[in-house]
Amino acid sequence: MIDYQLLQALYAVVTEKGFDRAAQTLFITQSAVSKRIYQLESLLGEPVLIRTKPPKATELGVKLLTHLQQVKQLELSLNLQSSSEFVDKQLPVSVKISANADSLATWLPEALSVPEDYCDFKYRFEIIAEDQTIALNRMKAGEVMISICSIDKPVNGGKVFELGALRYLVICSPAFKQRYNIKSLHQLTELPCLVFDEHDKLQHQFLTHLNGSLPKYTHICPSSEGFKQAMIAGLGYGLLPSLQLGETIEKGELVNLMPEFYLDTPLYWHCWETESIQLEMLRSHAITIASKKLYQIV
Repeated sequence: MIDYQLLQALYAVVTEKGFDRAAQTLFITQSAVSKRIYQLESLLGEPVLIRTKPPKATELGVKLLTHLQQVKQLELSLNLQSSSEFVDKQLPVSVKISANADSLATWLPEALSVPEDYCDFKYRFEIIAEDQTIALNRMKAGEVMISICSIDKPVNGGKVFELGALRYLVICSPAFKQRYNIKSLHQLTELPCLVFDEHDKLQHQFLTHLNGSLPKYTHICPSSEGFKQAMIAGLGYGLLPSLQLGETIEKGELVNLMPEFYLDTPLYWHCWETESIQLEMLRSHAITIASKKLYQIV
């Protein structure tokens, strides 16, 4: 039988990206963390960590982390079924989520803010921002309980629910449009383009749709609010969620370069099959909010 203190040490090293921070999280010494990892590897007869910077779980390590996430959810369910004297609903349920930054900047905060009249559980969230195309990797690695991403296929031992889609529009500032004297959208291939990070291919998809080209001049701006502010400042053009526009177009801060075009990015809620009632209630509320905020693709 596996000692779960050893699994917690593995989880801490991977999620905290090192032995030193893992030790701080677990309130033990770094040598004690190393000893627990060594004990786990000795017990299993093979490595659970690749000693890179940061350390990464081996294939066996990933399986163990996934198992740990599922056990955590089973424990939540067991606590709920215990007699009320042993259940303290004032203590928050810790929930680790991977989600795309544009969801964080728009609909997701409301979705995670579960009102008391909906359920009487409290939650403590730790959210990891990842591009919607790779956010599920965190769940595959056993690092999170929930993942919000654009992939509709569940991971092994998981299940998936459709949320809706973020609708993206081609946006820039009036000053940017005037500065480059944009009269034809085909000019955009040569003009400064904003991308979130190296995984953000929305602008590439747009230009491929427009004229089969790719952006030649990009600014990397890894912040959803910074992305919008960079547009307003005239740094570049790019695709922005319609939910994030607010009144910027009405106020003349931004313009839609191609009103007839939009790009819908579907989003899905991934969780483990061992989902506890606490996480089920959270999911139910999130889907309700998503149905009001996101575009529902029929």
